[in-house]
Amino acid sequence: MIDESFLWVEKYRPRCFSDIQGQTTIVERVSAFVKQKNLPHLLFSGPAGVGKSSLAIVIARELFGDSWKQNFLELNASDDRGIDVVRNQVKDFARTKPLGEVPFKLIFLDESDALTKEAQQALRRTMENFTTSTRFLLSCNYASKIIEPIQSRCVVFKFRPLDKTQVFSIIDKISKQENLKISEESKQALFEVSEGDCRRLENTLQSCAALKKEIKPEVIFSLANSAKPEEIKLVLELALKGDFINARNKLLDVMLENGLSGLDIIKQIQKSVWDLSIDGKQKVILIDKIGDIEFRMVEGSDEFLQLEALIAYFTLQHASQ
Repeated sequence: MIDESFLWVEKYRPRCFSDIQGQTTIVERVSAFVKQKNLPHLLFSGPAGVGKSSLAIVIARELFGDSWKQNFLELNASDDRGIDVVRNQVKDFARTKPLGEVPFKLIFLDESDALTKEAQQALRRTMENFTTSTRFLLSCNYASKIIEPIQSRCVVFKFRPLDKTQVFSIIDKISKQENLKISEESKQALFEVSEGDCRRLENTLQSCAALKKEIKPEVIFSLANSAKPEEIKLVLELALKGDFINARNKLLDVMLENGLSGLDIIKQIQKSVWDLSIDGKQKVILIDKIGDIEFRMVEGSDEFLQLEALIAYFTLQHASQ
């Protein structure tokens, strides 16, 4: 059995407010609530891996101390998202009295935007009925998927992806404790593949460290199932110069070498367009076409055919100049 403490996502999970990176304003406001022991219902929204679940657990630790697990119920709504969960597990926990000096318990619903509309309506009533003995913490990727009655009962905090400085700070902390050798180029590669997602950053870094203590960009991109940005840029530059055959062949080589799907590569193409030496109007036209191609892939079109069509479109842009 794998020792869970070995996983860096758990090993480096924030234990107090000061450990949470990149959400300074949110942490300050939430910590003020905790100091007063007068917590409202909270709704955390934002992309994955930016500290929503970690902050919920830190709140419980700060409020209840060693007895936080007895006063804290965590449910992942992506697994249990029906109305029975609200009627049974949530209500049963909310009915019991809290242990300790804090006059309420905490119920944390992770990925609550996966709850059905019926379950959200039941949750709304539960939040009303047990507001004196229970506080609800909800996290989601998209606040728009949470019904308005629940949003109006919560203080909403919007999380943002970690920026480069914060990601580099986490990398430095882990590299020091794990005795890793990471160059500036490797840090930049980790930032690019993680896209501000701390969980993805730590998993990628641990996978690289399992192979060698010296982390190199080539290993990072291969383990993250991502092509090097310069390779994608070369494909686009060849197409814009009118060299369709070489651009097409290079793109297929990049996909096969890195094991990338059409959707993986299309997202990297979209990022690389902004680094091309073309005017702003052309970039907008190309981004519009990329969005159209991505939609066709999602709907089930052949990804290789669609990528060839995209490269052909880039080449036609050269011909029209």
